[in-house]
Amino acid sequence: MSLTMGSGPFGHVPAGVFAPGNVLIDPYPRRMRGVLAGETVVDSTHGQLVHEPGRLPRCFFPPSDVRTDLLVAGPAGVPSAALGESQVWDLRVGDRLVERAAIAYPAPPPGAERIAGQIALYWRAMDQWFEEDMPAVAHVRDPYHRVDALPSSRHVRVSLDGVTLAESEEAVVIYETGLVPRWYFPRSDVRVALEPSTYSSRCAYKGEASYWSVVVGDTPHVNLAWTYTEPRHDAALAKDRVAFFNERVDLDVDGVREQRPGGPWADPDWWRDKTFESDL
Repeated sequence: MSLTMGSGPFGHVPAGVFAPGNVLIDPYPRRMRGVLAGETVVDSTHGQLVHEPGRLPRCFFPPSDVRTDLLVAGPAGVPSAALGESQVWDLRVGDRLVERAAIAYPAPPPGAERIAGQIALYWRAMDQWFEEDMPAVAHVRDPYHRVDALPSSRHVRVSLDGVTLAESEEAVVIYETGLVPRWYFPRSDVRVALEPSTYSSRCAYKGEASYWSVVVGDTPHVNLAWTYTEPRHDAALAKDRVAFFNERVDLDVDGVREQRPGGPWADPDWWRDKTFESDL
């Protein structure tokens, strides 16, 4: 889907609406299913995807598509400046109880009426999600988010404290919406020992990443690099390759030093921050 074509928010026949607070509410016709303890808790092709500034999108479903008989009134919800007062439920399936599993905004402000009374289920509340018949991971996918993996013959060098970590003319570069270009090196072009980490993360678009730590001189750099051993389709060209955080290394592309970007990954302890784990 394009932002400026067809039913996109700036297209010829926009399907979504902008609500106060720069909130975009878009129809989400993909079939989404959430399963807990073998029970399908939600099965819907009538979702509404809510985009709020600074957070991952959330999908709200009509109550008729949700097993509301499994919902139990939960604690008071936290009001949203954009969406109003909230209602929260726990979820019980057999002997399983998931606290704070679902949320709704019964009376959102003018402009956001589309989600009045609709229910969003926290991603972590389900054992498994499916998008159509494909397992979905991490969070609901944003149709405006792109991942383009491209082979590149540019000369790319990664170094740290004057030590070359990787150098190649056969890298794959991933251009991903909202992120700096990431360069993925063949393992044969990595010049330093990679120590496997116990940390892993999941991306809705690229799959599950395993991490590597590197020692430069006497200094350990924890979770400095990562690999996708079983990438999702859009990142298939990066399979088994190694990428380093641009934020924490020196990157030269065709002899030109790139400026280190800021942001959360510039912090060596970024992986300790639980906000990296998606909520809805």
